[in-house]
Amino acid sequence: MLEGFKKFIMRGNVLDMAIGIIIGGAFTPIVTALTEKILMPLIAGLFGKPNFDNIWTITVGGGQVMPGYLLTAIINFLLIAAAIYFAIVAPMNAWAEHKAAKEVPAPEPVASDVELLTEIRDLLSQQSRQ
Repeated sequence: MLEGFKKFIMRGNVLDMAIGIIIGGAFTPIVTALTEKILMPLIAGLFGKPNFDNIWTITVGGGQVMPGYLLTAIINFLLIAAAIYFAIVAPMNAWAEHKAAKEVPAPEPVASDVELLTEIRDLLSQQSRQ
């Protein structure tokens, strides 16, 4: 039983996932600062802060069901996702494509036996023409 657990823990993808979680935790303050202090003020300045919290309020017994909070959260998520995509992801993808286009792969070297056979073929072709 412990041997199976050891194999599970030592698999590369589990270690990669653990590292990803740690890096994600360290990256969280960066994303929070970007969204709360840069993107959301820009979005609020351009579109106004979307707030649908109090629409469609339904009173059931003594409590209130407020689906508007969910709608506000969805719209905020979509606005932030779009801003991050267009401000960070799309430029990084364009930069990566530009960088990849610059890098021309070197031609693969021809194996010596293939090169020798090509020379023999060419010589035989020349002899048959004469």
